[in-house]
Amino acid sequence: MPVYKISELYDLSKTLAAPLFDGLTYPWQALGGIADFILALGPTLPAARFAQAAPDVWIAKSATVAPSASITGPCIIDEEAEVRHCAFIRGSAIVGKNAVVGNSTEVKNAVLFDGVQVPHFNYVGDSILGHKAHLGAGVVTTNVKSDKSLVVVKAPDEQIETGRKKVGLLAGDFVEVGCNSALCPGCVLGRGASVYPVSHVRGQVPHGAIYKTHSDIVLRE
Repeated sequence: MPVYKISELYDLSKTLAAPLFDGLTYPWQALGGIADFILALGPTLPAARFAQAAPDVWIAKSATVAPSASITGPCIIDEEAEVRHCAFIRGSAIVGKNAVVGNSTEVKNAVLFDGVQVPHFNYVGDSILGHKAHLGAGVVTTNVKSDKSLVVVKAPDEQIETGRKKVGLLAGDFVEVGCNSALCPGCVLGRGASVYPVSHVRGQVPHGAIYKTHSDIVLRE
């Protein structure tokens, strides 16, 4: 069963970015609107709970941000989030409640739902990670094809043109990705899917499935 749709992948009550997805069917359709959404939402955030730390950067007062972190707007960091030593947030990024952006992790044009953890040496670009998704140490999203052609989201019986040159990982709620894995452009991981460490993942992994190799994907019993 295809797992491409926003309604299948995400609990939109677990992100302040929920209105970004209004009227959309597929998550990659939201990627082009992240920056404008932040610029519209940021000034409306309650001053009692959020501070504007820099131009187009709003950080919750309950969030923890390391002095060594680099944050470029537009960006919103929600309540109780943690941005650790030498994290690099390049802009057009929403970091959800209780999320973790860790040591030497780079985030760019991405939505991290509440509780997401990208804690160690990760790259998250042009991606949307659902509630409590977790990337192990060294996991990277690849968001551009080697031939620079437009990204196509693939499944065994279907291919969908995204119309975008850059699409990274579209991970549903509660996804787990093992250390040092690489997710190819337009990779879709269904809710609750798991990926073995040191994997190279293309296409789609069904909801609740365990990705061992490209030819060995099993459903949890």
